[in-house]
Amino acid sequence: MKKLCLLILFLSGFMILPARADFVEGLEDIPLPDGLEQIENGSLNFGNEEIRLIETYLSSKNLSFGEVVKFYVDTLPQMGWMLKKQKSNKLLFEREGETLEISKESKNPLIMRLTVKSKL
Repeated sequence: MKKLCLLILFLSGFMILPARADFVEGLEDIPLPDGLEQIENGSLNFGNEEIRLIETYLSSKNLSFGEVVKFYVDTLPQMGWMLKKQKSNKLLFEREGETLEISKESKNPLIMRLTVKSKL
C-alpha cells in the first residue's frame, strides 16, 4: 500500500508540471515556463562542496512578472522549495540550506534576476 501511495504521488507531480519542461542552465531543478528564456552570457556560477552562488538573468517579451510569479509559486514547492516571502517585485524561497531569490529587474521587456545561494 505504501508503494502504491508513493507511485501515485510521484505520478501526480508529472501531471502538474508541463509535459516538456526546460530548466535554467546550471540549476537543473528550476524550470522555465514557456515564454521565459535565459539570457546568454548573463550568468555567474561559483561553488565548492560547502557553498554555492549562482546568479542568472531571464527575459520574456510576452509574459508579465505576475504570470511568472504564479508559475513559480505553483511549481517550486513540488521541488522542495518553500515560499518564505513575496513582494510586488520579488520572491524568496528556501530549501535545504539554500535560498532562491527571483526579482524583477525591468518590466518591458521583462527581465528577472534569479539567485541561488547557500545560507551561511
